[in-house]
Amino acid sequence: MTLLEDAPPKPLPLPRTPETLDEELRRMLPNGALDLPVPGRGALRQRWRALAGFGRRDLALGRLAEGHTDAIAILAEAGLAAEPLALYGVWASKSGGTGSELHNGRLSGVTRFCSGLTTLDRALVAAGDQLVEVDLSARGVRRHPGAWQSLGMDASDSGDVVFEDVPVLREVGPPGWYVARRGFVLGGTGVAAVWLGGAAGVVDSVCVSLRGKADEHQLAHLGALHVALRGSEELLTATASAIERAADPGSQNDTCRASVERTAREVVDLAPRITGPGPLCRDRRFAQQVADLQVFIRQHHGERDLAALGRAVLAEGRA
Repeated sequence: MTLLEDAPPKPLPLPRTPETLDEELRRMLPNGALDLPVPGRGALRQRWRALAGFGRRDLALGRLAEGHTDAIAILAEAGLAAEPLALYGVWASKSGGTGSELHNGRLSGVTRFCSGLTTLDRALVAAGDQLVEVDLSARGVRRHPGAWQSLGMDASDSGDVVFEDVPVLREVGPPGWYVARRGFVLGGTGVAAVWLGGAAGVVDSVCVSLRGKADEHQLAHLGALHVALRGSEELLTATASAIERAADPGSQNDTCRASVERTAREVVDLAPRITGPGPLCRDRRFAQQVADLQVFIRQHHGERDLAALGRAVLAEGRA
């Protein structure tokens, strides 16, 4: 099973807004489209293939779908059931020294980069070293969508949340469990599958723009992007297979994320060079795809993550 389907999925119709994405997710939820296998239980390729498909269709949709499915997997790993037909997210950023804290069963603080800010029903929120579930209709949940200024991923409905003494529904796992569990690393590689799908979606649009009029330089760049996409896809597939065999993937998950991030950066660089300025200026979907991809892959921390990977390689004593 390959992660990238041979036929590109049908993209979402324009205009694409937080409201239209919410409608699509709520259509997908009851028909089982968001019911993915829990990571590490024998069907990881199937899970990552679905995540790549979401991203290829629309990166903002993929971001929200991945957040929901990650939350459901986390609850399952903790032996807890999700609220039926509720849309979930995982809000765990501690960017810039922000973050929320838990005191006597109540949550207070600021959490950034909360996707699905105004549309989700529930969220799993990092509170210090504890993960808690919050009903987002509760009093004291203050949303600040204006904190998100980027045009890239603007439809992901992201922003800041201020929690003001909000009662939590339940604690999810003991303190420290969220980042120590096996699914934490696998979830991060699932995000890379969404990136890969988003990169493939940009290349799909490039192919449409080139039909019947490609020169040799454009074709060379397109070939280079194809090689990069397939290389990252094969690495993800091999890593999923290793995990499904119960083998220790070592640093392979970090390698997967770095490989996909590098591929996506190559797509962001080469795709506009292939098409020229026309599609960037006159094709809203293509321009949005490039902008979304450029923003979303910054969940990878660049040289900092590569340095950590290099440290692991040096410790293993082999490339």
